[in-house]
Amino acid sequence: MKLRWGRTITGAVGTACVCVLGIAPASGQTAPEKPQMAEDVFKNVQVLKGISVSEFMGTMGFFSASLGLNCTDCHVSDSSSDWAKYADDTALKRMARRMIVMVNTLNKDNFGGRRVVTCYSCHRFTTRPKVIPSLAEQYGTPPPDDPNEVEIIKPAAGAPSAEQILDKYIQAVGGAQALAKLTSFTAKGTYQGFDTDLEALPLEVFAKAPGERTAIVHMHAGDSITAFDGRAGWIASPDKPVALITLAGEDLDGVKLDAVLSFPAGIKQALTGWRAGFPAATINERAVLIVQGTAAGKSRVKLFFDKESGLLVRVLRYTDTAVGIIPAQTDYSDYRDVAGVKMPFHWVATWTDGQSTIDLSEVQANVAIDAAKFARPAPAAPPKR
Repeated sequence: MKLRWGRTITGAVGTACVCVLGIAPASGQTAPEKPQMAEDVFKNVQVLKGISVSEFMGTMGFFSASLGLNCTDCHVSDSSSDWAKYADDTALKRMARRMIVMVNTLNKDNFGGRRVVTCYSCHRFTTRPKVIPSLAEQYGTPPPDDPNEVEIIKPAAGAPSAEQILDKYIQAVGGAQALAKLTSFTAKGTYQGFDTDLEALPLEVFAKAPGERTAIVHMHAGDSITAFDGRAGWIASPDKPVALITLAGEDLDGVKLDAVLSFPAGIKQALTGWRAGFPAATINERAVLIVQGTAAGKSRVKLFFDKESGLLVRVLRYTDTAVGIIPAQTDYSDYRDVAGVKMPFHWVATWTDGQSTIDLSEVQANVAIDAAKFARPAPAAPPKR
């Protein structure tokens, strides 16, 4: 993917490892903070005003996924080493502004303002939309179905209910009694992604039931921290345009879901509006069962479970941006026993502007964890130039 060779601009799911949702706040947790607005943080924002920094970054990822470009393709080359240079105007940035206005007008005039047409509708990973049909595509072998795109048109006959699928998952990872005994854990391993130039760097994870979680990647320029205290969430990382990003809405759903999946006993209460009955789908040539729910911040979430083992193999979360909906996917494998509970030791997170791989090497269950680990982190120090 061309993006990997540019500077990665990660959104809310960036350095965070996994992605889903909400647990009732415990005492001592902080009240939700107001997220930073794009126009208050970035210079020369002309069209994409009134959205959070996280949504702004997700919008950049939507552009990248639609056109197949990386950051410096649209911005000046100097921006790879100087955030301020992203404000400089270029021909592609000016064109993007006109296209946003065009698409918004098209949707308003023809679809009642619903976002039916987006950049991706026409571009499909190219800078110039095709206008002539391809006979090679028309008569060639179609690509395999993307399991992420499977939707319920008519519930599959005889398909298990969402509750049955979730019950099988709870049993597969150890059962309700074993899960109830897991109250906390710490983990060590490695993280590698576009933001580390694919170098494996040390990772630490701290999690406490029912819904607190912090992940720390020890990067060369300083620690990259994603923290959630059960109610509020933040990202502090030296590779971000803002020293401390306060998460809200669908972005906050992502870190909440990370915390819930750390303690699967609460998974049924994590989402609402559960749905099942999706058509047959496979991941890595293995049949999967899919359930869908809605998070507190209105994120639509799909969970994919191995049909035979019942284990969770993928989480797919959708986030709305100013120009369209973007997916964030995390795949799980290499389940191992930890205090009677099966945990995935290999995670691959993929989103529109990055991909990362986590391999755990050590997990310690039911250990004391200082509450400060889940508190609002200090703003990251800017990297040395």
